Amino acid sequence: MVTKKLKKRLYRILAGGILFAGAVLIEQAWGSIYPNLGLIVFLAAFLVSGGDVIKKAAMNITRGHVFDENFLMTIATVGAFLVGEYPEGCAVMLFYQVGEWFQAYAVHKSRRSIRELMDIRPDYANVLRGTEPEAVSPEEVKPGELIVVKPGERIPLDGTVEKGTTMLDTMALTGESLPREAGEGDTVISGCVNQSGVIEVRVTKGFGESTVSKILELVENASSRKSESENFISKFARYYTPVVVVLALLLAVVPPVLSGGDWNIWIYRALSFLVVSCPCALVISIPLSFFGGLGGASKAGVLIKGSNYLEALSRAEILVMDKTGTLTKGNFAVSRIVPAVEEKGAEEKLLELTACAESGSNHPISRSLLQAYGKEIDRSRISDLEDLAGFGVIAIIDGKKIVAGNLRHMEQNGISCVQAQEVGTVVYTACDGKYLGYIVIADEIRADAKEAVQKLKMCGITETVMLTGDRKETAEAVAKEIGIERVYAELLPGDKVDKMEELLQKKSAGGKLVFVGDGMNDAPVLARSDIGIAMGGLGSDAAIEAADIVIMTDEPSKIARAIEISRRTLTIVKQNTVFAIGVKVLILILAACGVASMWAAVFGDVGVAVIAILNAMRALKA
Repeated sequence: MVTKKLKKRLYRILAGGILFAGAVLIEQAWGSIYPNLGLIVFLAAFLVSGGDVIKKAAMNITRGHVFDENFLMTIATVGAFLVGEYPEGCAVMLFYQVGEWFQAYAVHKSRRSIRELMDIRPDYANVLRGTEPEAVSPEEVKPGELIVVKPGERIPLDGTVEKGTTMLDTMALTGESLPREAGEGDTVISGCVNQSGVIEVRVTKGFGESTVSKILELVENASSRKSESENFISKFARYYTPVVVVLALLLAVVPPVLSGGDWNIWIYRALSFLVVSCPCALVISIPLSFFGGLGGASKAGVLIKGSNYLEALSRAEILVMDKTGTLTKGNFAVSRIVPAVEEKGAEEKLLELTACAESGSNHPISRSLLQAYGKEIDRSRISDLEDLAGFGVIAIIDGKKIVAGNLRHMEQNGISCVQAQEVGTVVYTACDGKYLGYIVIADEIRADAKEAVQKLKMCGITETVMLTGDRKETAEAVAKEIGIERVYAELLPGDKVDKMEELLQKKSAGGKLVFVGDGMNDAPVLARSDIGIAMGGLGSDAAIEAADIVIMTDEPSKIARAIEISRRTLTIVKQNTVFAIGVKVLILILAACGVASMWAAVFGDVGVAVIAILNAMRALKA
């Protein structure tokens, strides 16, 4: 799909091309009879195809921005007319505009993938404020209100399904082709498309805090974070253009003054020098490559917050991962209850007291205990509840002091117990200093976790590391199953940061350390790493806020995919840089020596630019 602006530009180029062809025919057929007719038609072709370039150059000069590609093209082509090289002057401007059109088309095409993601913005919400739904702007709907979403409509706000079942298309957010089922009690997020049934959703967040709003903000701001390569090219062009103008001026003036040569010959060489020196191949293709990489990643369900992070990810060397919620599903379930004393009702009593003590925490382990207990907790029985991160909880239940948590928590409270030898997370419980027993909670490893680690090693990751607060035995069992080389277990949040500092010392000078977590409670480690990746960003505010890169699904294998995309993008950037500079330097030398004509200079500018732009567009398919 070509925009009206691109069509208008193309028509102007075609009109200029037709006039140019007509001028060539006139010169050949009637040049001797009407010597000025060909010049008039060449001039008309020049103004039709390049009038906007001359206008931009003049406007930029009045604003103090003299040395840009419009200035170079204007000086080179007007100069060609002044020395009598009408066909070359006209052709240079015409082919330059062809190159500019390819550039504009490439930018339009690469931005389309980003705009497709922007289409997740909902247009309206059907809010129930009476007997019939009323279509209003999503910004007007408040948390707590009920909205109706019909088949084919996009879910406008985050909420919980209160009525109905349906299948949701999440492809725009996650890159997944298979729909997800949603029914009563399930959480749904804005941006997904309702495919089948009518559902009623109780809104939990205003539009400004919704998932779709946060993702759109992330995507809109991604282009403002420039990579090192882009910043270098911008600075390079700023100094490069004035230098080549001065060199061209010297080339036009110095040789004829010193040797008494033909001024027209040296001015022609200088003009050819100016044409080929235009830096647009680099200035356009490098940012376009990164833009394409960001678009290609978004198609795969990987949101990268800027080209600086895309570039840094290509140098990933050490990859550190959290266990729970990243390599495992985080769907903890009670697998075994082992009371200290085998007697009737001991298991039920142990589970009841542990669940009551853990009822004030939102940790997945606490939720699994409450789910296993399956009864409503009487809050009036509980007092003085204390949640100690990394250890466990202490609570007064029915006037008795209940201590529940890991082995270190028991030791700190002077409670003697035997360490369990089972794989899984173990919660020990004591009442008034007396050990009651332990409960084993197991977590399921993600289906593609092993494949993800294998792919990471194939990508050249030199070391994979797991950091977790879980028991050493559990962590080592998970690491062994999926192929992770190094494990640090039983870590408190502060310990994870300390380990991260140690690992940062091990990487090479140019290498990067990547940390992958669930984005919920890993903020300090995400901030300390070179690149922070949050897993399962779909619906997770903390993930989108804390990380540099967000994997929108719960698939660890997409980490390797993101690294592949980044490295492919950087390869394209290097190819364009080497190709553009190499060809330009060669033709610059040949032009200065009089070997390369202005036609060769046109290839050195427009031809190189078009080839570099077409190569940059490959990043979209990364």
